[in-house]
Amino acid sequence: MKLPIVGVAIAIAAAGTAVEAKTPPLRDPAFLNIGFVCQWQERCIQNQRAAMNSALAYVRVVDPPDWKVQLCNRNASRGRDRVDWIGYERCIRNPKLKKPSRHGRR
Repeated sequence: MKLPIVGVAIAIAAAGTAVEAKTPPLRDPAFLNIGFVCQWQERCIQNQRAAMNSALAYVRVVDPPDWKVQLCNRNASRGRDRVDWIGYERCIRNPKLKKPSRHGRR
């Protein structure tokens, strides 16, 4: 008697996780950011996620100067609170970037 109840409970739990995988996770701000930037296109989301993971790993290992991180954040921003991770990765890995002059902005 207990075996069929356990089987039904496992089936319901498995079905619930399948439904959750199809809906966008509302509590994951990085995924929401990427989803909005990509307009929920799967291939774009995969590319953005790969670039995000690669850029974060690079920053963790190399520890670039603060000015470079800030410059790349500004360059890769796509509106308020949105980041194009592919652009950020290309920027942060660019060895030819130079520190901006202090007199350039007023």
